[in-house]
Amino acid sequence: MSNLEKAARDAVEAADNTEMVRQVAAILAAQQLLAQQQTQPAPVPARRPVGLYVAAGIGGAVALTALAMAAALLAVAVAVGAVCATACLLVLKSMLADYQKEK
Repeated sequence: MSNLEKAARDAVEAADNTEMVRQVAAILAAQQLLAQQQTQPAPVPARRPVGLYVAAGIGGAVALTALAMAAALLAVAVAVGAVCATACLLVLKSMLADYQKEK
């Protein structure tokens, strides 16, 4: 086997090795790209807890109604107290006038 034949065979083998190295490099690059795509999933749009907002709205409405009723009850209590105080003062004034007439 001559040196020329050996050199030609080595050149063919080197070309085959170079092609194999390119294919391996392409496969590795594809695997890295696939791994990046798998680790970064598409963002899922956030769902808002609608039930929580509805419950908070209903709870707020009930609380506001309770506060309004408490304020109305307080106003009635103040009015009743004012009427009682006025009646008591009128009775005491009348009693004082009667007491001073007897003297």
